Amino acid sequence: MAVNLQKGQKISLNKEAGSALTQVVMGLGWDAAKKKGFLGFGGGSQEIDLDASCLMFDAVGALVDAVWFRQLRSKDGSIEHTGDNRTGAGDGDDEQIKVALDRVPAQVKSLVFTVNCFTGQDFSQVANAFCRILDGRSQQEVARYDLSVQGSHNAQIMAKLYRHNDEWKMHAIGENGQGRTFENLMPQITPHL
Repeated sequence: MAVNLQKGQKISLNKEAGSALTQVVMGLGWDAAKKKGFLGFGGGSQEIDLDASCLMFDAVGALVDAVWFRQLRSKDGSIEHTGDNRTGAGDGDDEQIKVALDRVPAQVKSLVFTVNCFTGQDFSQVANAFCRILDGRSQQEVARYDLSVQGSHNAQIMAKLYRHNDEWKMHAIGENGQGRTFENLMPQITPHL
């Protein structure tokens, strides 16, 4: 059974999965918030383009590589983005990033997952947003973090996977920010490394 994480919570991925994980999938899902029409008529929703990114950092906090909609695979091949969803339509994960933990280079000490709205819309227009970690082999959900904090922010530092005593752990960060891409969030990310 998956753990529903709270902001700031840290877990051991191996403990929650029941075994050593070698592959994980970070899934990001969202819906466009329904608009309220005049006297209940004319409502609806618009398309929302959220973008998931995975940033690879070394022990001193230097960015090693980034996987996002403009670079769908890490240079070393250990991380792959499955593609950009520009609407949020459908159920389940709208974007996924697959991570072969056993192939992430030893110099990489943490993976930070962010979400940005490239089109500039904000989270007041987003509903049912979440990120989750799946066991890449069994597709079983290990942990889930609810991102549906509506507000005027258009970005969020979702979570961090990091190496600690030869195992991978997860930290649900949930810090709101501003920026169309992960690059705008770098000053906010640094204190979490």
